[in-house]
Amino acid sequence: MTILTFNKSELEKLIGKITPELEKRITNMGTPIEEVTNKELSIEVFPNRPDLLSLRNFSKAFNQYNKKSGLVKFNVNPPEKNYSISVDKNLAEVRPYTVCAIVKKLKLDYSKILEIIDIQEKLHNSIGRKRKKVAIGIYPLNKISLPIRFIGKKPEDIKFLPLDSSKELTGNQILKSHPKGRDYAHLLKDAPVYPIFIDANDEILSMPPIINSKKTGKVDESTNEIFIECSGNNLYYLNKALNILLFTLSEMGGKIYSMEVKGIDKKTLITPDMKPQNLEFEISDIEKTLGVKFTEKDIKKYLSQMGIGYESINGKSIALVPQYRVDILHPIDLSEEVAISYGYENFVPEIADISTTGEEDKTSKLKRTLGDILAGLGLLETSSYHLTNKKNIRKMHFDFNDFIEVENSKTNRDVLRMDLLTNSLQILSENSNSAYPQKIFEIGRVFSLDESKTSETGVKEEEHLSISIVNEGVSFTELKQILDYLFMMLNIPYTIENTENNNYINGRAGKIFVGPVNVGYIGEIAPRVLKNWKIRMPVVSLEIDLDFLFSSNL
Repeated sequence: MTILTFNKSELEKLIGKITPELEKRITNMGTPIEEVTNKELSIEVFPNRPDLLSLRNFSKAFNQYNKKSGLVKFNVNPPEKNYSISVDKNLAEVRPYTVCAIVKKLKLDYSKILEIIDIQEKLHNSIGRKRKKVAIGIYPLNKISLPIRFIGKKPEDIKFLPLDSSKELTGNQILKSHPKGRDYAHLLKDAPVYPIFIDANDEILSMPPIINSKKTGKVDESTNEIFIECSGNNLYYLNKALNILLFTLSEMGGKIYSMEVKGIDKKTLITPDMKPQNLEFEISDIEKTLGVKFTEKDIKKYLSQMGIGYESINGKSIALVPQYRVDILHPIDLSEEVAISYGYENFVPEIADISTTGEEDKTSKLKRTLGDILAGLGLLETSSYHLTNKKNIRKMHFDFNDFIEVENSKTNRDVLRMDLLTNSLQILSENSNSAYPQKIFEIGRVFSLDESKTSETGVKEEEHLSISIVNEGVSFTELKQILDYLFMMLNIPYTIENTENNNYINGRAGKIFVGPVNVGYIGEIAPRVLKNWKIRMPVVSLEIDLDFLFSSNL
């Protein structure tokens, strides 16, 4: 979370005198007060509300909550002549996107400039992930010439006078000698070109995500018109960051103008988009979640206090979510907004009309027992993602095709894992520089297509155990000793039968049986698989389906 400190007198000008009652209202809004002094008031802002990270944004949100409610409406003027920016295709692998705007009619003073810089840095460090996802540049419009180009150049071909420097530097020199360059050099590591914004007169405005130009990128109290750009790899976060910043500037009296952005695909995007997002929901779902009956009028009032609009279209409830709100992703999020506005202090506790005796779930108990036994043998427990990708799976299962794919995945992890062994070898591969031996295990869920078609999702889920050991000279016998001890402690007889498996060395692999049931495999990993994972030491592994254990009477 972020601790936000306001000048108390400046805050009182916007929300009223800070009384004990008002302090309670601030806390009830979900922004607990950290400290109040004669001159300052500090609050906690949780990571899901970066739109509150400025004096004016917070004040506006609080005034809405404190009964001066309603959806914030923005008047975005259309682009004027040359209000455009083009993105060069050579930025495709570096920072391929930018969204921009121009703001006029500003009356800046020292405190407002500090507020703008402060929220800019807070956005960099929050949704911007320390400039990795979002880098924000703000420039005085009177010092640049439109239109603007966003291009990539080799670092040695870039030369300008950066902020907080007394001489011109090349791209490489900025990364090596400038304080901001050293802080963020890793973001451009191995980049074939460095991104720069350049105006119609070929003046460099900035080299994102590092530093602005001192000549064209410094805002002062004489500035009344500014150009804003946000660059990065994800349009969703870029738009949110830009809209949050424009929210602040609008509250300062600025008038927003949109710009035409011609992307690397040659398609033109008009930014910013500040029209509210429509989110359909059911009032009955909010009632079920909160345990309180609401009328449509109640819901409209409570959402309005949180700055969210409401419409009923063809009998459907539609929430109008401001574009600067990054935390409203799903109808369940509206339940939280209603709960805050309704007041947590107004919920009446009820004793459930059922009586139960609590005890630890049998499955959880057995998993904990397994973990304790293996940890006692010196193995380290790991926990890996349920999602992986096809390339990783095929490093072991080269002919596997029954992938369960995730629609619209935001990362390269786009399929559900079908075993734990793949993830275990990935962990060993990524820790090849660590000390040996490495002994790891994981208890987790794996997924496969449900051929019986008895599940609602069409996906079968199973709980597995995987154990892997990597070390010079490690053998099948060492892992079998661990398996012997594990099953002895669980009082489960088992047998191993020789088998052939493409993932294991022939003659050093076996099927594990509990009674007549084949519950898994054990063996020394094949050189082909080790080569695919770039593991230079022998590895022995086993994987067991634990369903037989959970269904037993242990």
